[in-house]
Amino acid sequence: MISNKNLGTHATVNKKQIVFINYDYKNEIESFIDKNNNLIQFAKQLFIEVEEEIDLENINFEEIEYSPQNINIKATVTKEEYIAKVEALKKHIQQGDIYEINYCITFEANDVTINPLAIYQKLNGISNAPYSAFAKFDSKYIISSSPELFLTKRGNTIITKPIKGTAKRSSNKQEDDIIKNELQSNLKERTENVMIVDVARNDLSRIAKKGTVVVNKLCNIESYQQVHQMVSTVSCELKENISFNDIIQATFPMASMTGAPKIKAMQLIDDYELYNRGPYSGTLGYIDANGDFDLSVLIRSIFYDEQRQYLSFTVGSAITAMCNAEDEYEECLLKAKAMIQVLSS
Repeated sequence: MISNKNLGTHATVNKKQIVFINYDYKNEIESFIDKNNNLIQFAKQLFIEVEEEIDLENINFEEIEYSPQNINIKATVTKEEYIAKVEALKKHIQQGDIYEINYCITFEANDVTINPLAIYQKLNGISNAPYSAFAKFDSKYIISSSPELFLTKRGNTIITKPIKGTAKRSSNKQEDDIIKNELQSNLKERTENVMIVDVARNDLSRIAKKGTVVVNKLCNIESYQQVHQMVSTVSCELKENISFNDIIQATFPMASMTGAPKIKAMQLIDDYELYNRGPYSGTLGYIDANGDFDLSVLIRSIFYDEQRQYLSFTVGSAITAMCNAEDEYEECLLKAKAMIQVLSS
C-alpha cells in the first residue's frame, strides 16, 4: 500500500517515493498555456511515499478473472487527417522551424468497464517490457508496458536512453534478423535517433559537470517481443548541489517525445495534436531514500478512468524531412497493436 500524500518536488526524501509527472507539467517549465481538453484529468505531478513494498512474485495473477468485452476503440484522427497533419508538419521542417517532431494520435473508448490489473497482466504478457508499471490514483489507472527509460540516477551519474526507430518482429528467425539489420542500417531511422540524442545531450549539459556528457551507445538495436527498437544511451556526471527538481527542469519532457529544437517542437505538438497529452509521454517511477531513481517514459500505456468508464492510449512517431506519411501511420498502428489486442480479446 502507498499513502496518498503529494510531497512535492522539493521534498526531502526519507523513504522511497513513487513519482508521477504528467507531460503537461511542461507548461509549468516553459510557461505554455494548458489546453485542458484531455478526457482523463491526471494531476500535474505526484510524489507519494511508499508505506509497504510487495513482491509481485508472491501474487498469483492466474486467479485474476477477466471476461473480454466488445470494446469499441476508435482513433480520434482518421488516416486522411493524420497524413494531412504530417504533410503540414513537414512544411514546418522545410521552412526550418524544426528538424524533427514526435507527432501522436490518440485512440479512445467510452462506456468501458475493465479489470485494470488483468489488462496489465495480459499487456505485459505480450510485451514483457523492461519499464512496465501499474498505478492507481483514485479512480484513474496507468497500465504501462513501456520499453523506454527516461532517466536513471545512481550516485552522481545520470543516464537516459532515448528510443527512436521501430520495426516489427517476425516469427521466422532468418527474416527477423534481416528486419533487425535493416533497422540498424536505415539512414532515416539513424538520422532521427541522432537528432534526438543531440537534444538529450543538450538537456544533460545544463546539469552536468563540464566535459562529462557522453554518448555511451549510439543507435543500438534492442529487441522486444513485438518490435525491434533503436536505442541510444547518453550519460553525464552531475554538478554539485543539483536537486531532483533541477534535473526535471533541465530534461523534461524527454527528447524522444518532443523533437528538435525542443521548445518549438512542443509548441507545434500543442497546435497539431487533438488533445493535450496528459499522462502519455510523462514519466512514472521511484526515488529511493538516498536520492537514486528510475523513471520510465509513459508510452505503450493505457489510461483508464473507472468512474467515467473511459480509456485511451496514444501512439506516435518521429516526423522528419525524409519520412513518408503512410509509413508513419503504419508505425503508429504497429505500436497500438498490443494494446488493441489485450483490450479486444
